[in-house]
Amino acid sequence: MRNGNDFVVFSGNSHKSLSVEICEYLGVPLGKCEVGKFSDGEIQVEIRENVRGRDVFLVQSTSMPVNDHLMELLIMIDAAKRASAASITAVVPYFGYARQDRKVAPRVPITARLVADLITSAGADRFVSMELHAGQIQGFFDMPSDHLYAAPVLLEHMLSRHPNPDEVVVISPDAGGVERARAYAKRLGCTLAIVDKRRTKANVAEVMNLIGDVKGKSAIILDDMVDTAGTLTQAAKAVVEHGAKRVSAYCVHPVLSGPAIQRIEESVLDEVIVANTIPLQERARSCKKISQLSVARVFGEAIRRIYNADSLSSLFV
Repeated sequence: MRNGNDFVVFSGNSHKSLSVEICEYLGVPLGKCEVGKFSDGEIQVEIRENVRGRDVFLVQSTSMPVNDHLMELLIMIDAAKRASAASITAVVPYFGYARQDRKVAPRVPITARLVADLITSAGADRFVSMELHAGQIQGFFDMPSDHLYAAPVLLEHMLSRHPNPDEVVVISPDAGGVERARAYAKRLGCTLAIVDKRRTKANVAEVMNLIGDVKGKSAIILDDMVDTAGTLTQAAKAVVEHGAKRVSAYCVHPVLSGPAIQRIEESVLDEVIVANTIPLQERARSCKKISQLSVARVFGEAIRRIYNADSLSSLFV
């Protein structure tokens, strides 16, 4: 770092433990910022240290409760802007409202663009996120945006569990995830399979077919998030029915809403490995099938390189 006094990392209430890990990686203390509520529920923010002329990094996932955490982020950005920060970077490990990134039916919103506009209007100068639901969301921001990947962390774990590529197959749970699954399969040196999924309505999926050979192999289902776990558990069932000897899943964002935990517990999945872009709920922490990996070093290194004007792309080569 040029000078530790020239930048500061603040955290909202969505995931303070991740912010602390990031600061530990950077070797700096977490910035002093109080984020609370007035008695009527309005968000109250007070930055309790000088940020004039400093580069400010605001770490906040827009996870459950999504609207509260989004408003916290917007108000923190406004507070930093009015305190004369030199630059404001919104570091959003999990970017909510991203699933509506285009019009798929008449009279529906594009919420990913709406939230991008809100962050821009609030006064952010740069946007950083991990494993966006769709890469084109970067183009919704009228500012520099950096798209980070969990691959360095997930691949390291995969290689430790599956050292022999001939015994492994990477599974994409739907057509939209094929590019991601292919990249992981290439790094692991193993084969690829695709689940043909037909979705009838939001959060409801039906597996129709499996493309590729999984017989006698250890299957790794790869996805950007696990929400209600319907897609994940049905894909796992289809893979086992086609002869896989075991099946595990790697999902970056553990949204885990509704019946997700119960579905995972009752499924044929041996293990679900997630990143810590979202803190695990208490029930998820007690589920023996779910384990969490830290991506703090990826965010910490990204912040360091942004501050020093170094390349980010070399992180993922």
